[in-house]
Amino acid sequence: MRRFLFSQTSCSLLRRQRRPKDIPHRWFLSSASFSTAEYDDGDAFQSSPSKVKIFDRHLKRTQRDRAAWLLRPNDSFVHAVAENLVDRLEDCKKTFPTALCLGGSLQAVRQMLRGRGAIQKFIMMDTSYDMLKLCKSSQLDSDNENIETSYVVGDEEFLPIKERSVDLVISCLGLHWTNDLPGAMIQCKLALKPDGLFLAAILGGETLKELRMACTVAQMEREGGISPRVSPLAQACDLYMFSLISVAHMVRDAGNLLTRAGFALPGVDVDEYVVRYKSALDLIEHLRAMGETNALLQRTNILKRETALATAAIYDSMFAAKDGTIPATFQVIYMTGWREHPSQQKSKRRGSATISFKDIQKQFGNGS
Repeated sequence: MRRFLFSQTSCSLLRRQRRPKDIPHRWFLSSASFSTAEYDDGDAFQSSPSKVKIFDRHLKRTQRDRAAWLLRPNDSFVHAVAENLVDRLEDCKKTFPTALCLGGSLQAVRQMLRGRGAIQKFIMMDTSYDMLKLCKSSQLDSDNENIETSYVVGDEEFLPIKERSVDLVISCLGLHWTNDLPGAMIQCKLALKPDGLFLAAILGGETLKELRMACTVAQMEREGGISPRVSPLAQACDLYMFSLISVAHMVRDAGNLLTRAGFALPGVDVDEYVVRYKSALDLIEHLRAMGETNALLQRTNILKRETALATAAIYDSMFAAKDGTIPATFQVIYMTGWREHPSQQKSKRRGSATISFKDIQKQFGNGS
């Protein structure tokens, strides 16, 4: 599904309007941590950090601290993704008394809850102390006034949550920055109680494709070579392969990732949001406000002025609309998974069918 958002200095989107309300809170910090680097057959557990290092997690924490000061209160793109993710709770008949929200768009997720899931205790976790402080001090929705809110400084790669302690794990635009995404998802599954729900939204590989192209052309023209300016994003099963693939393959591979993490009843869908900006500089400012700027370990720390200006000019010449705005594509992969429980439906064993599809086609088909 392709969605369009139009922006001058900020994004805007037509969506359902609901009355804002307030949430009480309390403060809680935790220093405990653990990580899953290797996980086999859904049972093994390793207390060692990820072996694959792609992103600079310390830099990402610094970027999140900066984003806490630049965060836009009415970012329609972030709110649209958060509402689309949280809206899935309305499809569930069961309730989720205890919920854990990981990094990314914490504040947007909390604002979009609006009583969904019958949550009683809400744990907000981020690597950034400043981001949590902002969430704590901001004015919140009164619809969630009965929710007990806790704040935890922690890392998704070393989840400081006790096993089988929460009913719901939500991550909105945060997990794609982990070095070991399968391991982080396995930890989320371990933190869930039986029949607990995992909801996540991550940016896919088609995100910022226009900016990638403009950066590549500008660097080839000005510097005679290219260096990674835009972080690679999730596309394949291991999520460390970054070649462009079709949406169908992306859905399949994201489903394989959920299965690899041990989730039951996996579900995946992909949305594309096109946000329009006045210039490439406005796009960069928006990325900074979201904490979504480059955090690659193998990055070039210095961006030459002429290269930056050339990138903006090429972006405008290649993609600008008649009204002078430029588009930026954000591809969002939504993932849903459950922790195993005997009450969940199970697939029948192979060969147990009592009727063939050929017989069904003969009876109900058109004979073609």
